[in-house]
Amino acid sequence: MSQTAFFASGCFWGTQYHLDKTPGVIETHVGYTGGHGENPTYEEVCRGKTGHVEAVEVLYDETKTNYETLATLFFETHDPTQTDGQGPDIGSQYHSVIFYTNDEQKMIAEKLIKQLENKGMNIATIIKPAATFWRGEQYHEKYYEKRGGSPYCHIYTKRF
Repeated sequence: MSQTAFFASGCFWGTQYHLDKTPGVIETHVGYTGGHGENPTYEEVCRGKTGHVEAVEVLYDETKTNYETLATLFFETHDPTQTDGQGPDIGSQYHSVIFYTNDEQKMIAEKLIKQLENKGMNIATIIKPAATFWRGEQYHEKYYEKRGGSPYCHIYTKRF
């Protein structure tokens, strides 16, 4: 059976890059969520006027992976302590946000944050209920896969 998760951890190119490599992930899509206004464009989101963040929608097979595995990867592939963006990407569209679709996802996200805080980290990640997800422009999909290279802001760092 498939489930859906939504993660925002800075530029969606790097977030998608890591999630796509996870066994059990069926597909991912880049897009925008969490703000106001319908069908936002990349340019509108980058101007910071919509309140949307760059995010990734993840469809996964729960018989092959689980939400906790994906959420752990989310925390280990970006800096969840950065408040103003991610790496050199500065702006509200790059905030660290988990958009949960049910109470179990929310509890797992809160548990992981508590574990990181117990290790002395000041976590900036926001946990919010999922909102409408607007798919991004096609040229953003699978960016690193199309162009080669690897993410500059999303370097794997073991935290758990």
